[in-house]
Amino acid sequence: MKHLPKHLRPRWRYLAVALESWPDADLDRRSFQREVWYAGQNLLGDPGSADALLQVVNFEFADGVGEAIIKVRHGETDSARAAIACIDEIDGDAVGIRVCGISGTIRAAEEKYLGRRRQLSGQRNVVFGNEERVAIVRDDLADVRLDEAFTGATDLDYDSI
Repeated sequence: MKHLPKHLRPRWRYLAVALESWPDADLDRRSFQREVWYAGQNLLGDPGSADALLQVVNFEFADGVGEAIIKVRHGETDSARAAIACIDEIDGDAVGIRVCGISGTIRAAEEKYLGRRRQLSGQRNVVFGNEERVAIVRDDLADVRLDEAFTGATDLDYDSI
């Protein structure tokens, strides 16, 4: 079977996506792909989601932050961005999703938009609400553990010990 000539092959765009959730969230590629498909189908309908053909190419998630690359048909990036914006939780874990940029190749998406997304995170004891608590700190933001859940805080909300 012969390959299609270059001018007849489908053209793709790659969406670089940043993910953020609580530090104890456990997200994987399969559940993220399922939520992307459901969001596309719910917002765009069957024909629209088939046109966009949302497919997760790369996915990494650890310690509450992650990144992904989603492959989309050329010309369907606006509808794909709208569908991705509809995702607010994955497997019961609240998640924030932001499209960092759109590129024509996977390599360019990684280099331009995801190359510097790595944030150093660490666990520290902080004073929050007049009590000493454990917090996961990334840059100037912290997720402070309150009993069984986390709450978001900035460096003005807590004191380091």
